[in-house]
Amino acid sequence: MSKQDRIYELSIYKKAEVLFQLVESLVAILPDNDDLVEATKDFMLASAMILPAKIAGAEGASLYSVKMQNAAIIREHAMSLYVQVGSLRFKENFKDIEYVLLIRRELDEFRMMFIDWVSHFDIESYVWDDWEFFNPKGAVPPSENCIFDEDTFDYDATFGDFDADFDADFEEDVDDEE
Repeated sequence: MSKQDRIYELSIYKKAEVLFQLVESLVAILPDNDDLVEATKDFMLASAMILPAKIAGAEGASLYSVKMQNAAIIREHAMSLYVQVGSLRFKENFKDIEYVLLIRRELDEFRMMFIDWVSHFDIESYVWDDWEFFNPKGAVPPSENCIFDEDTFDYDATFGDFDADFDADFEEDVDDEE
């Protein structure tokens, strides 16, 4: 199974896809003659689209800091989506409150899956974050005497066969399209 297929099989990825489909369906029934609703539709779609993309980005990374950066973006957009969907309740002509409640329930389930997913990130695989926002607990900053030595840095151990996986997945996608 390719790395891409493994990502598609993750329960959190599948839940993100369900959320996107629900948001797409909701957007389809909203009126087009209200500028505020139009903006809300755009924001909801954008937030829903980002969730699976960032899950894939985090899963494709090996470094803790990159995974956490993606996780922070996922959290921001999931929370934003929760508020955006909920704001529709205050539109006088919006009658499909059940849709709002359904999407919010799905987002609550997504949040619980997210918490579990993030708890499994490998905290041993990190590079010091100078902003000190995405360092794992207990991480020790490098000493000022520590200088990056490109000659001794093991690129293969850090990045693995990323290019090979990417190339293979890309070739599979091209073959599938033909």
